[in-house]
Amino acid sequence: MFTGIVAAVGRIIEVSPFNDCQKDAGVHLTLQVQDFLRDSTKLGDSIAIQGACMTVVALGPDTFSVDVSRESLNRTAGLDAVGEVNLEHALRMGDSLDGHLVSGHVDGLGEVSLFEPVGESWDLRIKVPHSLAKYMAYKGSVTVNGVSLTVNHVDDAVSGCEIRINLIPHTVQVTTLKHLTEGALVNLEIDTIARYVERMVSLQARPEQ
Repeated sequence: MFTGIVAAVGRIIEVSPFNDCQKDAGVHLTLQVQDFLRDSTKLGDSIAIQGACMTVVALGPDTFSVDVSRESLNRTAGLDAVGEVNLEHALRMGDSLDGHLVSGHVDGLGEVSLFEPVGESWDLRIKVPHSLAKYMAYKGSVTVNGVSLTVNHVDDAVSGCEIRINLIPHTVQVTTLKHLTEGALVNLEIDTIARYVERMVSLQARPEQ
């Protein structure tokens, strides 16, 4: 589990396909980051990269590596090329829960429809696919590229919905959200509580057998 509070911005410095001759192969990523890895970090630990939970398979002084399956690549954005990524260690017992409970399992991709400064803050709008639209709620939580954010407005449409998020300057400065542009794809994870609510409601709506 994670909290959606980014601990550091690292950089993917190398992307190596598992098998150059196999088009559906995954990739091996090497990431570089300063002042992030703990003394206790070990092989097998979980680290969220752009909101996707990955397993550490190699460690260096300021580097670590993960293997990303083709399935994960097909369902995420930002894990297949060199560039900056948001990083977070897995939640430990006793850690402060400053964001919200995040599983690190990307539910789908959203598309940035607007990202512009408004006063001292930034207005971020994201088109959410129909399959995830029902989980978006005013003042509810959503994870965008691994960042825990609050939904300020929801505009429903036939194709899904558009959510509006207000970003404070600190969030923009310390995450990769600063690089967003119109049309960019982002990793979305819905609120864990919404999953259970949807499940309970759907069961109640079923006719008794």
